[in-house]
Amino acid sequence: MPKSEAGSRYEEGEVVRDLVRDRVGVVMGREGPYLQLRPLGGGVEWDADPARTEPLTATEVLQARVAEANARSRRGR
Repeated sequence: MPKSEAGSRYEEGEVVRDLVRDRVGVVMGREGPYLQLRPLGGGVEWDADPARTEPLTATEVLQARVAEANARSRRGR
């Protein structure tokens, strides 16, 4: 499936990679043609072009969540 089609099929709560910013985020919804993504650990949402995103595999989601937990522990939270 082309990425432009995949972007329109993302469900809220799905974890995707923004290929432009090289960031991982949770799909929170849509704003016009863009996906609204929020960092795994929470924070400010950003807009992402659905055509320039890709879904993560279960393994990649786990790796991203572990990396976020490790980063939080280093910050003392």
